[in-house]
Amino acid sequence: MGDLGRRIALALATLQSQGSPSPLGTLVLAGRHQAAGRELAALAAACGTTDVRYEPLDALDPDAVAALLRREQPALILQCASLLSPWALGARSSSAAQALASAGFALQLPAQLPILHAIMSAVRSSEFAGPVVNCSYPDVTHQVLARQGLAPTIGIGNAGMIAKVIEAGLRRAGTPERVRVLAHHSHVTAAMTAAPARAHVLAATSAGHPGAAHPRVWLGEEARAADALAYQGPALASSRELNALSCTHAVELTLALLGLGPALLTSAPGPHGRPGGWPVRVAQGEVTLALPQELSQAEATAWNQAAAAGDGLERIDDDGTVHFTEAARRALADHAPALAAPLPPTRWRERAELLRQYVEAA
Repeated sequence: MGDLGRRIALALATLQSQGSPSPLGTLVLAGRHQAAGRELAALAAACGTTDVRYEPLDALDPDAVAALLRREQPALILQCASLLSPWALGARSSSAAQALASAGFALQLPAQLPILHAIMSAVRSSEFAGPVVNCSYPDVTHQVLARQGLAPTIGIGNAGMIAKVIEAGLRRAGTPERVRVLAHHSHVTAAMTAAPARAHVLAATSAGHPGAAHPRVWLGEEARAADALAYQGPALASSRELNALSCTHAVELTLALLGLGPALLTSAPGPHGRPGGWPVRVAQGEVTLALPQELSQAEATAWNQAAAAGDGLERIDDDGTVHFTEAARRALADHAPALAAPLPPTRWRERAELLRQYVEAA
């Protein structure tokens, strides 16, 4: 289990840990690394009052996942596994590493899709009816899987991270208000580092979205525009320490979906297979959009699709084939042009292996 998964497991296990009964009952951790999984389960159980245990699982095997779901009958699934950490490039400064980073995060899709696809296939075959919360690049993976009718319920982080930083700033100023954010993963680094100049410059699309290079922000019930707040800071380093913010968002979404608290008004990526991040209301297992009245679903969808260019994503075909932007192809032309070739669903595992080899050598 990676850094984010560990953080979420420990956070969920320690809810109401001061001798009070846990609101969760049982937390089942599943993964392929048995020694580490058992150790984490034991640690999490000792930190709180939640019953925590570990189940060995090859999450790439949909039949094994389906068997686990039938046996455990969970109320909710939280998926946080991938074939390559989103932080795998780390602080590497080689020309190969810089080329992949400049191409955009969408080029790492093949590492984010296979496990999620296996889990969602198992969700369908096991007839699991509860919510699925996904941590693996939900701004785009949900849109891809929606082409196969396999989209998770909602994702974490990204637009939610931007919203939480803005909310904290408003609290510091003594002016707390409801915050709604429309933002794509492509906006997160610039927003977290409070550096609008780092935002990708996106060309206006035929639908006309020259403003898609920056997040959109609204305040209050009346939804007053306040886009500049996306960069208000304070600046946070773009590192895995940001997983603390993603973890908090994941826990909030989990509790709201389980009905263990009041309705959650937040922003989150990939609700029901949509591209990018949206303002949402989450309560009792249901996720509904909470867009300002001035913005239609069609407009928000087109805006997020335009913003995806900042991650190197051009379009997704009806069969789930992903096409990358010309800028992404140029960035990798002298290093690994195959990484920027169109990506059909049948080539995910093959491309993921190519990506792994490239990153290890970078």
